[in-house]
Amino acid sequence: MAAPGTRVELTAAAEELVERLRSRHGPLMFHQSGGCCDGSAPMCYPRGEFRVGGSDVLLGHVAGDTPFWMSAAQYRYWRHTHLTVDVVPGRGSGFSLEAPEGVRFLLRSRLLTEEELDRLAAEPPPPTGADAAE
Repeated sequence: MAAPGTRVELTAAAEELVERLRSRHGPLMFHQSGGCCDGSAPMCYPRGEFRVGGSDVLLGHVAGDTPFWMSAAQYRYWRHTHLTVDVVPGRGSGFSLEAPEGVRFLLRSRLLTEEELDRLAAEPPPPTGADAAE
C-alpha cells in the first residue's frame, strides 16, 4: 500500500519496466491527459520530450525521481483517488515508450481514505506546470 499522503505509485511490474526504459532512454516522466482512446492511459516519455502545461498538476514522483503529471481537467475528476500504475500485455499508444515492448501502462484507482484526504488537505496543493520547472 502507498505511503500516507501519496497520490500515485507503481506496481512492482511497472517499476521494473520503468527501470528498463530509464536505462535505455534516460530520465523519464509520466503524463495523464484524460483524453479519449489512449489518452486515458498514462503516457511515459523521455523527460523533456513532452512539454507540461501551466495548469498540469504534479501528483508526485514514482520510481525515485520520475514525475507523474496530470492534466488539470482530469485532476478535477480524480483528486479524490489514489492511482496505481500497472503494466499489462497489449499495445498502447505509439507515443508512450513502452509500446514497442508489447505491453502498456494502465491506471488502477481507488478512493482515498478519510485519513489520506486529511493528510493531503494539510499539505500545500500539488505544484502545477506554472510552479515547477521540469
